[in-house]
Amino acid sequence: MYEMERISRVYLVGIGGIGMSALARYFRKHQLDVAGFDSTQTELTTQLEKEGMAIHYTDSIDLIPKEFRTPDTETLVVYTPAVSDNHSELSFFRTHGFNVVKRSQALGILSGSRFTAAVAGTHGKTTTSTMLAHLLCHTLGGCDAFLGGISKNYGSNLILNDRGSNILVVEADEFDRSFLQLMPNIAIITSIDADHLDVFGTYKQVQEAFRDFVSNLKPNGVLIVKQGLEWVAAHRNDLKVYTYAVDLDANFRATDLKLTNGLSSFSLEIPSQTIEEISLGVLGLYNVENAVAASAVASILGANAEQIMSGLESFKGVNRRFDLRHWGRKSIYIDDYAHHPEELKAAIGSARRMFPNRKITGIFQPHLYSRTRDFAKEFAESLSILDYAVVTDIYPAREEPIEGVTPQLILHAVTSPQKGYCAFNGIETFVKENPIDILLTMGAGNIDKLAYSITETLKNKERQ
Repeated sequence: MYEMERISRVYLVGIGGIGMSALARYFRKHQLDVAGFDSTQTELTTQLEKEGMAIHYTDSIDLIPKEFRTPDTETLVVYTPAVSDNHSELSFFRTHGFNVVKRSQALGILSGSRFTAAVAGTHGKTTTSTMLAHLLCHTLGGCDAFLGGISKNYGSNLILNDRGSNILVVEADEFDRSFLQLMPNIAIITSIDADHLDVFGTYKQVQEAFRDFVSNLKPNGVLIVKQGLEWVAAHRNDLKVYTYAVDLDANFRATDLKLTNGLSSFSLEIPSQTIEEISLGVLGLYNVENAVAASAVASILGANAEQIMSGLESFKGVNRRFDLRHWGRKSIYIDDYAHHPEELKAAIGSARRMFPNRKITGIFQPHLYSRTRDFAKEFAESLSILDYAVVTDIYPAREEPIEGVTPQLILHAVTSPQKGYCAFNGIETFVKENPIDILLTMGAGNIDKLAYSITETLKNKERQ
């Protein structure tokens, strides 16, 4: 294994991924030479290039900068499991004596010497970890953070403070069992749903992975779990386990929930006191639950009532997490990363409670053929909450097509008053030609690339 203090350059295979790019930024901020490959040029990779990183977009050993092609103890290669094993650059590094590690291993080593607060869960972890980091940035000590999305407050998926804090907030990703590389001091588990069955095989194996994650908590550590998930820590008698919830009996809970113009306010009950009339700065009722979890850890780590209140009120959210793109006289448009049935249910349910008497149209881009196959019925149930459910082409990501797995597999079971298929390249025309009241676009693929043009289309319709 490499020695971090001897590393002077880092090459990242898959540098444009949200977790990989946070690592890239961390290494660059620490004055290391950083370069990498990604299959697609995006707004994020363009920003990384502006920050001084050499990036190319064709899998070619010849395009690797010369100084990164000679194996030595000063060069580290990091790769994402989303990259296939037959990737020529990755194969070159593996067969020529380089230090090659997965992203999760690199993050595990970087966090090993820090007081680590890890946020895990099959959904909710990105917003919750970003909220927690923002709350801690309001305290005297502050924190550093590796996030799974772009924070709107900081314009980055990496937060580094200059106050010498030893606290590190990390998003603990269950995919590929990556979170088992972490040994946190304190952790949140937001949810444990069946997901990534292409990796785990069964829901039971998902549950076992989360038990293993809990096993990795430092002795006498602290675990915050959504009420009902206490079972995940039954084998750890040394941990302090707290529950959180909204309007349910729990150690940390939100009560007196109110909704005004789409924004939530509530009272936060914590073991030592009640903090009244907290205003949350982001849309989405499920974000109240995330706020309770983040506030629980922040309070345990020393944040006071005023810091929690000001932090939650000033929190601007995360790109693609119930992301308000347009609020006009005639229409409202929200883009969301939801790609699991429970995430769809949360996003659509929040919109339904915020806008109870309005027509909600949702355009969903399924992510992965395997996930579409495994959860077609559940996707249909969640989409049926919509007034008009539209499903577009499946985003394959790392997968090859599976015979018989198409958008129709979901659509045929949808019971919405209106439903239909729309090709991905026809989405902008659909928005232009159909009456839009409340619009949600949802998915973890590339549907967000249409957000700007959809917003402009809706603005033009407002003027008509």
